[in-house]
Amino acid sequence: MVSVRGETLLAAADAKLLNTELREKNLHLSVKEEFYGNVKVSEDTFVASLRLCTIANLVGDLVVGIAIKEGFVDKNNVIKIDGIPHAQYAKMFI
Repeated sequence: MVSVRGETLLAAADAKLLNTELREKNLHLSVKEEFYGNVKVSEDTFVASLRLCTIANLVGDLVVGIAIKEGFVDKNNVIKIDGIPHAQYAKMFI
């Protein structure tokens, strides 16, 4: 996680997707290690990070599946790029 302008950003990807390019029609996603990192964490640590972040960028069956299971992401708001789930999450403070 990193802090940027008052926001806490979490970028998480399934390990097998690091350093790959996903393309489908006009959608393109570079799953770069420089952005997503390469630190492997437990599911509990990942969920704790989701609770702390204000913005999340998630890619892959595993990380998006956990985010759905834990109620951070609605499955109807997940897109697939090249067959791979991708979701973004943002906390709204009112």
